[in-house]
Amino acid sequence: MVRRSEVAGAVRLVADVDPLMLAASAVCEGASLLFFAGVWQWLVNAGGGGWALRRAAALTLGANAVAGALPGGAVLATAWAYRQLCRRAIGPELAAAVLAVAGALSALGLGTLMTVALVVSGPSARTVGVWTMSVVLAALAAAGAGAVLVRRSKTVRRYLHKLWAKASRHSTWARDLGAAAGRVAEQAWHLKPGLRPWISPAVQALLNWVLDLACLVLCMRALHIAVPWPGVLGAYVLTQIPATLRLTPGNIGVVEAGLAALLSAYGVPPSQALAAALLYRVVSYWAVQPIGWCCYAVMSLHGRHR
Repeated sequence: MVRRSEVAGAVRLVADVDPLMLAASAVCEGASLLFFAGVWQWLVNAGGGGWALRRAAALTLGANAVAGALPGGAVLATAWAYRQLCRRAIGPELAAAVLAVAGALSALGLGTLMTVALVVSGPSARTVGVWTMSVVLAALAAAGAGAVLVRRSKTVRRYLHKLWAKASRHSTWARDLGAAAGRVAEQAWHLKPGLRPWISPAVQALLNWVLDLACLVLCMRALHIAVPWPGVLGAYVLTQIPATLRLTPGNIGVVEAGLAALLSAYGVPPSQALAAALLYRVVSYWAVQPIGWCCYAVMSLHGRHR
């Protein structure tokens, strides 16, 4: 439980914030969002969409605002983004492939950051955090290996097709869902053949996470808090794992409490850890929400007009 003295100390730290470092953190957060928009732009253009970055940025910011509105908002955000893509002459299968692959690339970027966090973290009492990251990384690796195996092996695809046909023989909607998923997967595989073209969106997805981490670090520097390397990397990565579940609107309370507790576990005094978590959330969530809702309104109204 947060004590009153810790809250008072956090308020004093925020009142003495360094405006230059705060501005730098906002720039990093803006660049982070632009890089993720670049992933969407690359995927749409790989399918023949011909989008400019500003349109992709408006779509990602609008989806981000919707995702932060309600518990489980990620589902609503995905549905809204899919509808906006289809309204702009993007085929349903390409739109679904863009959303699926963008999520996969984002997970790959976070997994890469987790790997770095595991490598640089030495033996310590933070075994739970290390095990959590290890399990998530193992799950991501297994999913990637499974996708490659399904793509390269006709025998595996034939077996899975028979298995799904047997499981869904009494359900029409299940058969339709399986057929649609197959078409989306095929569309995703054919966006850009080969490995080299995918380096660009993969790097952009990674930079999305790295610059968001830089936003947190600069928020700590703005509060005159010593950054505990590599602890801040582990705290950031572990905070993002439950954050992807969107348990509360905008993960309010989940990110703040988790990040403050993890920073404290890595040696940051509790009042400083709380101040850092709150300032980071102001820059990365609260300041972005109004911009996102403006983008949502513009994209929705323009899409209906079209």
